[in-house]
Amino acid sequence: MNPPALTLHEAADLLRQRELSSKQLTAAVFDRIAATDDKVHSYITLCRDSALEQAKAADERLKQDQNSHPLLGIPLAIKDNFLTLGIRTTCASKILGDFIPPYDCTAISKIRIAGAVITGKTNLDEFAMGSSAENSAFFPTRNPWRADRVPGGSSGGSAAAVAADQCIAALGTDTGGSIRQPAGCCGIVGLKPTYGRVSRYGIIAFASSMDQVGPMTKDVRDCALMLEAIAGHDPADSTSVNRPVPPYSEGLTGDIKGLRLGIPKEYFVSGMQPEVEQALRQAVRLLEQNGAVIEEISLPHTEYAIAVYYIVATAEASSNLARYDGMRYGYRARGKDLTETYMLSRQEGFGPEVKRRIMLGTYVLSAGYYDAYYLKAQQVRALIKKDFEEAFQRVDAIITPTAPTTAFKIGEKTQDPLQMYLSDIYTISINLAGLPALSLPCGFDSDALPIGMQIIGKHFAESTILGVAYSYEQSTDWHKRKPQL
Repeated sequence: MNPPALTLHEAADLLRQRELSSKQLTAAVFDRIAATDDKVHSYITLCRDSALEQAKAADERLKQDQNSHPLLGIPLAIKDNFLTLGIRTTCASKILGDFIPPYDCTAISKIRIAGAVITGKTNLDEFAMGSSAENSAFFPTRNPWRADRVPGGSSGGSAAAVAADQCIAALGTDTGGSIRQPAGCCGIVGLKPTYGRVSRYGIIAFASSMDQVGPMTKDVRDCALMLEAIAGHDPADSTSVNRPVPPYSEGLTGDIKGLRLGIPKEYFVSGMQPEVEQALRQAVRLLEQNGAVIEEISLPHTEYAIAVYYIVATAEASSNLARYDGMRYGYRARGKDLTETYMLSRQEGFGPEVKRRIMLGTYVLSAGYYDAYYLKAQQVRALIKKDFEEAFQRVDAIITPTAPTTAFKIGEKTQDPLQMYLSDIYTISINLAGLPALSLPCGFDSDALPIGMQIIGKHFAESTILGVAYSYEQSTDWHKRKPQL
């Protein structure tokens, strides 16, 4: 048995059967991190001592309760933009390089109550702004499948940690594809829930109308179990929706007979890697063999999604990042007066991509440009949302590629921000519309790099997309393949 390679549900079963202890599992995970993280660089901060203490406490709870929470004693990695009490939280930025939060965000409180073990904080693009995990102030994370490739972003550290068996599962955030795109690049399962399904309280904000917390796991069942743990209403988050959390894991039957699946014609465009399209078409045929009804649909405003996103998201980022002034917390430069201190703190504390987005966002919100850019973008956002609403009158879920290509080379797109932004062309619309979507592996290209398939659902239809994903996963073995580090 290789404990770090276990799925969450496999590990949970072994813990309950007393064939494995949480302390053994946690120690094995840290041995795996020690053996591999010099190649991958998934983690910014490791919490070995506190993790082993949490594992010891979990073992005591397991002795007393055989029907305990599935997350009890399970080592999880956390993206470094979740506030964690007493654990350094940097957002991969120099401006928060030494910040230690005084409280836990709601998602962390929930997994702590469940008894999960926190292994550490994973690397990301600074303030979650990027698609490659290269924009970190500390170091780039590498793809476990090939060290010269990116793991995707912004949750690249979490995706790489799951793929490399440096944790059993992880948490990430998704503002324009930041869970799904790295999940696709690293050959794991990643879910962006419906906006409002999981509390954002205590998540370091990027774009507040689109940020969402979600699980990153080794298979679909693990994804369902993680979502059950973190979903639910939170009075501390005004955008949190008060509706019951279904038992997602219990609905995974594999039966999708008669389910209508839409294929948007706008998502199969020139520039897509041929192997990605081929893998996706084969996956759709397999779903059809499993009983689904396939139908071509149209999402006519798809072509405007990138432009709309990079106006709305940067505007919200400009507003959210105004709080980093060097006064209350975080990095402070030495200026001769207050204004110079503000300016130098931001100049020295923020990286180039964050500065680029703050400047763009400040511009589109400025007097004389607000109506032409920000207001117009919000109007087109409403049209994109309407496209999905009309499509979902005909179909139950929508199938697309997760990204137009497999993982690209490190450094390949850093000099061309627009090319980098196009990595999220298939994921951005979902955040603009507030919908749930999941990425899971559906093949490999000729370089043995994973290919991701995205399944999009109606608002709060996580059970549907998990069901479709589970049906596909049970008919393939892509998710069982492991990178050879």
